Amino acid sequence: MLWIFYAYIKTGEILLITINAFGCFIETVYLVIYIIYCPKKARFFTFKMIFLFNVGVIFLVVLLTHVLAKERTARIELLGWICVVLSTSVFAAPLSIIKVVIRTKSVEFMPITLSLLLTVSATMWMAYGILLRDIYVTLPNFVGITFGTIQIVLYLIYRKSKPVKDQKLPEHKNHVVNDENASTAVSGENQGPNTTGFVDIEIGEKKQVQEQAEKKQDQQFVNARDQTEHNKTRES
Repeated sequence: MLWIFYAYIKTGEILLITINAFGCFIETVYLVIYIIYCPKKARFFTFKMIFLFNVGVIFLVVLLTHVLAKERTARIELLGWICVVLSTSVFAAPLSIIKVVIRTKSVEFMPITLSLLLTVSATMWMAYGILLRDIYVTLPNFVGITFGTIQIVLYLIYRKSKPVKDQKLPEHKNHVVNDENASTAVSGENQGPNTTGFVDIEIGEKKQVQEQAEKKQDQQFVNARDQTEHNKTRES
């Protein structure tokens, strides 16, 4: 949205307006889908971030550009450098993934398609900025080309490497570890106390049946003996 504002102030930048307007539309669709299906706690946090950055920060930038820069040229320069800083931070975001790839020697968390498209897009926009002699468009895309090239080189280096087991992978690995621990715990329970309990119950049932059979035999013997004595008494 800031690039749209920059293009609006500079005038004549129809390409910047169209591509960033389309990007805003796509990102809005992503956010709507996420908000619909995310948990309630995450939904509340997302609304806070949207209000903070998409409303608060943009309003602050617009206000500063009108208060601090009275002339159009100064306003373009101030807004241009703000856009450079934010765009550079976006391109620098994959640094955490690059660190993981080097540490684990695995490209599992760095899709090559995204890296290729990032590099191609940054190259085209840098050429566009050079042709227009617009440093604010050229500079962040130069950073994008640099990081995109690094990602492609790392992918070519580690794409066939055997991953190294690492204890400091991204947060989603914690879910895998927890699932494995849960599975192990369930397996241990099934093979441990539960199994022993079933054996004890089975042995106890056998003993109980055997005791009942012995008691029944003893009772039959007592009844037969009493019947014999009773018959002898009647005969005498």
